[in-house]
Amino acid sequence: MAKKDYYETLGISKGATAAEIKKGYRKKAIEFHPDKNPDDATAEAKFKEAAEAYEVLSDENKKARYDQYGHQAFEGGGGFGGGGRGGMNMDDIFSQFGDIFGGGGGGFSGFGGGFGGGQQRRVKGSNLRIRVKLTLEEIANGVEKKIKVKRKIQAEGTTYQTCGTCNGAGQVTRVTNTILGRMQTASPCPTCGGAGQTIDKKPAGADAQGLIVKEETISVKIPAGVVDGMQLKVSGKGNDAPGNGIAGDLLVAIEEQDHETLQREGDNLHYDLYVSLPDAILGASKEIDTVTGKVRIKVEAGLQSGKILRLRGKGIPSINGYGKGDLLVHVNVWTPKTLNKEQSAFFEKMKDDEHFTPKPEGSDKSFFEKVKDMFS
Repeated sequence: MAKKDYYETLGISKGATAAEIKKGYRKKAIEFHPDKNPDDATAEAKFKEAAEAYEVLSDENKKARYDQYGHQAFEGGGGFGGGGRGGMNMDDIFSQFGDIFGGGGGGFSGFGGGFGGGQQRRVKGSNLRIRVKLTLEEIANGVEKKIKVKRKIQAEGTTYQTCGTCNGAGQVTRVTNTILGRMQTASPCPTCGGAGQTIDKKPAGADAQGLIVKEETISVKIPAGVVDGMQLKVSGKGNDAPGNGIAGDLLVAIEEQDHETLQREGDNLHYDLYVSLPDAILGASKEIDTVTGKVRIKVEAGLQSGKILRLRGKGIPSINGYGKGDLLVHVNVWTPKTLNKEQSAFFEKMKDDEHFTPKPEGSDKSFFEKVKDMFS
């Protein structure tokens, strides 16, 4: 037998909005709810059909596939539950009601007391945050840092017992009567806070949850290429949770320290190289800083001020593993502000010499062209 169109099942048009889809499902769910139609197999089937239709149409990806291919989009296990939710049980369906009826995780009385009522909720300890200062060299090469952290851990000798309020479930249920029948909702246990356990015995110095503060040295591996403000997570190194809970996480915020001579811009680095007028005219070998140590570069004779020398691969590694940035060396010819008589006489003589007359060539790019090249 061919399946009924999902839009028709919910009594809505194909152009229905998300709110209209939800409203259509709510209407059908109320109409065919088994508590209102006891021992009615037809009503129960329609109830399941409405739930199946809503599951598809409320999901943008599934809805797009359905709109294009119809029910065939989910045949052969390619969709959800092996081609539809015809075999779904009532607990599966009621998991949608927190969204539709605002039940916050509640179920209905007629089907095994709702869903999830017997599952113990594991409490997670709180996260800790710490800032780590890194040099540019450490960022470029990656580093392992030993960090001292004060965290709460379970005190030795602390024992726990099953919570008498929730009987270890970690949550308590509340049943209310509605037009749909009895509705069951669940919330964290107020006595144990959802842990399912309470303190039995604890040593002196432990807090109300049986935890003590202890300083611990934690090793954190920081990959190359991190940026200022980035946050790394070390799982399980936050505060412990009481009982059978799981520890929180340690969140490590990166703080990049300024470098004396290098400026960072994304994965690229910038270095200002100042050369004397004689070196610019005659050429020279100059030592510059990089994140892997000092290197020597050749300054060609006749080098113009403002020239940008690109050292490929001498920048910062990409955090995503897409190679390394470059080191851009900005050449600045240093012009002396004071000269002695002999020097002044020499340059007076050279003022009208053709070799000292500016003659820009095609290869001598303008400032704006240099900036454009720098970002290309």
